[in-house]
Amino acid sequence: MRIGSYELTNNVLLAPMAGVTDLPFRRLCVQLGAGMAVSEMLSSNPDVWDTEKSRARMVHTQEPGIRAVQIAGSDPELMARAAQHNVQEGAQIIDINMGCPAKKVNKKLAGSALLQDPALVERIVTAVVQAVDVPVTLKIRTGWNPENRNGVDIAKIAEQAGIQSLAVHGRTRSCMYKGHAEYDTIKAIKQAISIPVVANGDITTPQQARDVLLYTGADAVMVGRGAQGNPWIFREIVHFLNTGSEYTPPTGQEITEVMRTHLNALHEFYGEQRGLRIARKHIGWYLQGNLADKPGAANFKRAFNALESAPAQLQALEEYFVNLDEK
Repeated sequence: MRIGSYELTNNVLLAPMAGVTDLPFRRLCVQLGAGMAVSEMLSSNPDVWDTEKSRARMVHTQEPGIRAVQIAGSDPELMARAAQHNVQEGAQIIDINMGCPAKKVNKKLAGSALLQDPALVERIVTAVVQAVDVPVTLKIRTGWNPENRNGVDIAKIAEQAGIQSLAVHGRTRSCMYKGHAEYDTIKAIKQAISIPVVANGDITTPQQARDVLLYTGADAVMVGRGAQGNPWIFREIVHFLNTGSEYTPPTGQEITEVMRTHLNALHEFYGEQRGLRIARKHIGWYLQGNLADKPGAANFKRAFNALESAPAQLQALEEYFVNLDEK
């Protein structure tokens, strides 16, 4: 899997997710096997670049592996400026968001709302590609709604404008995250263009990753929600694709160590007050995943969410695992 001049270590990628794929989580996923991790989306509006949230999202120099940064907006000139700014900050690949279904993004005619206006799509991707000398990629959905699945047309526009790789989530904007992803459109897109195509949507097991790759002919898969609380999924998929056998699940000791490392990284990256708030959702995802069948998981989650200091969170996590070992 290549994107421009960059060769990825494998074809299993972490999807950009606002509020999830921050630097601590991207580092963790790359360490556990992701071939590339794409940042949370950054607004193309320069008026918000100096906010606490945007500054945290613009830390590109400490990135593990290839530094891929996603930008979002609807104005071609602002998108081009945002691309240039992030390249100056260290981005090696710029990814354009035309897949986010969130109402607050779409009401600004950004994200997947852009799929309604192919002419504007063309102006944006052309402006960004011409503005920077690094590869530009694009992430889309299959269309605005099931009656208007224009993913193939958008893919052709993207390729002609110089986009180097296209990621496609197998739902339309109106589908949000309901129902099941469909892969027929992704298959049709792969057959229609020659640039790499990345399949995304409902990939939560190694077997699903293999089946989606075989069915669509895509060059890679992109894992989103399936990685929340389960960063081990990347090495599991890579191993299964390479060998056909399942990777040994993480041991209790490894789960403990990864959660401890992740928690410390969140506190260090965000500072105590913001870090402990963000830690609550990540710890919650772990408890819903690999630890869901462990005794006391639900009670621990409620108690953890009530804690108001980073040291208290760390101590509670240690005590939880000590109690598990004793049972």
